[in-house]
Amino acid sequence: MNGISRMAALSSLASIQFRVSDILGARLKPCFLYPNRMTNKSVTPFVIEARGNARVESPKTRNRRSRKKFTGTQTKPRLSVFCSDKQLYAMLVDDFNKKCLFFASTLQKSIRGDPPCSVIEAAKRVGEELIKASIDLKINEISCYDRNGSARGERMQAFEIAIAQHGFLP
Repeated sequence: MNGISRMAALSSLASIQFRVSDILGARLKPCFLYPNRMTNKSVTPFVIEARGNARVESPKTRNRRSRKKFTGTQTKPRLSVFCSDKQLYAMLVDDFNKKCLFFASTLQKSIRGDPPCSVIEAAKRVGEELIKASIDLKINEISCYDRNGSARGERMQAFEIAIAQHGFLP
């Protein structure tokens, strides 16, 4: 075969149509086949580069991992504090018996007072109530302070000042 007949054969292969039968009958559907063209391209090697620490860890994930190490007992409970967008919640937890020894939040009317005070003042009162309850329960120290991954905002700092005076925080 010479060069011209090869080109004619390749061009006829370029638009081959196949018959496809479907429910309503036979019709022609084009299926284009193009011949592979070999080109000389330089091939670069596939290189994998190590990146820096691009993963930013969530505070909740970090807290979940560290909770495995917490052990609260009847005499040395775990102090767990959760700070939502508007409120603060504090618990003394006995992990060994799976009991909550004390619970207080800034939502309680006894802590908020008759004329409602600010949330920051209420957080300070939660700390004071926690100290009173720990004295009643004969708790002198806590096993660990669990902030549940929360940052130290104004409410958390007001709470920590109240319990640091009793000696719960290092």
